[in-house]
Amino acid sequence: MKSFNGRVAAITGAASGMGRALALALAREGCHLALADKNSQGLEQTEALIKTSTLAPVLITTQVLDVSDRQAMLDWAARCVAEHGQVNLVFNNAGVALSSTVEGVDYADLEWIVGINFWGVVHGTKAFLPYLKASGDGHIVNTSSVFGLFAQPGMSGYNATKFAVRGFTESLRQELDMQRCGVSATCVHPGGIRTDICRSSRIDANMTGFLIHSEQQARADFEKLFITDADQAAKVILQGVRKNKRRVLIGRDAYFLDLLARCLPAAYQALVVFASQRMAPKARTPVFETNDEPRL
Repeated sequence: MKSFNGRVAAITGAASGMGRALALALAREGCHLALADKNSQGLEQTEALIKTSTLAPVLITTQVLDVSDRQAMLDWAARCVAEHGQVNLVFNNAGVALSSTVEGVDYADLEWIVGINFWGVVHGTKAFLPYLKASGDGHIVNTSSVFGLFAQPGMSGYNATKFAVRGFTESLRQELDMQRCGVSATCVHPGGIRTDICRSSRIDANMTGFLIHSEQQARADFEKLFITDADQAAKVILQGVRKNKRRVLIGRDAYFLDLLARCLPAAYQALVVFASQRMAPKARTPVFETNDEPRL
């Protein structure tokens, strides 16, 4: 797919971050948009930004949606085709983060992150794939993460979902290549992108004293890792679609960690443990007060 003009793109997580940036970039190229997110106010802001910054006359529809709800995704896909006539591009972009130890993580939190990060991608792929095939020229873009290539302590739930998205999408791409149906797929692995994911993430209390000093400090440190802006990320993703890439890395941090995992596929874990221990809160030596006078 070399041009997006006149095409129709469905984007989840469109209320902010990469989803919003993708919507704006596609609209500037004359692509019609079906936008979804749980955040209705954010969706309205995205639509308003597109209308005020884009001269191209594009059709925009919005849907407040929970991507973990299978039936809601199926209904949205059918609605998109009814409203736009077809769908050519699907960006399964919605995602959340969770920080917790494996031992201490709550099952409800695991179900929450798996429902959005993994099942959201599965639902979006399966709901739209028949319509993409019917269009004769389609592309599925699933957002994994650099942590779908590289694991770290305290992020087991997030790592699990992003590794799952990677495996799911790579298998999907191979099937589509074999079928020669006019549809392709790309897996995206962003590094630190300046989005709202930090504010929507969940940090379990068991992380305090283990890997972080406090939740507030952890969120502040997390945001310092966001070195690539969402507009640049959207540009790289759309270039990847044009080139029909199987995998798209975003940010120099993503390239570095991918290289590290490739060169040291098992040994990198020891390096991560060493670095994590260096940055983890240090146990303070207790100070005992005494009223004794110093001896000369």
